[in-house]
Amino acid sequence: MAGGTPLNDEDRIPWLCTLHNILRREDSSRQDAILACSALKKMYRHILVNGASAIETEQPEEKPSLKILFVHLDGPIDIIASRLEKRRGHFMPPKLLKSQFDTLEPPSAPENFITVSLEKPLPEIVLEIESAILQGEALVE
Repeated sequence: MAGGTPLNDEDRIPWLCTLHNILRREDSSRQDAILACSALKKMYRHILVNGASAIETEQPEEKPSLKILFVHLDGPIDIIASRLEKRRGHFMPPKLLKSQFDTLEPPSAPENFITVSLEKPLPEIVLEIESAILQGEALVE
């Protein structure tokens, strides 16, 4: 994002492929990894799971390349706007929040995800995510 301009798919796809490759390397080394990014569209999440091969088709792979649990942090725009206003030095200006909501395609089956409400206190949000990871909730085998 340069100067507060939203990125388009052409900007994001090489970045998402790079992130997939990093996750794949960690997986090959038997390392667990946590990646934080706004994979707002189903296609973006598909690329994170399957890499460049996902660009040709948006159909789910029979066997995903990587086991990824997506955490969908869900909340009203006013709560998120308030939190963005409190950030200092962050690359995303609050004025782009509406475009993020407009772009969002919430995860749905067969994607591997949990949805966590941002209306909960932060320690509760963290605990819910940790519990899902530790219990292997929704993880594709």
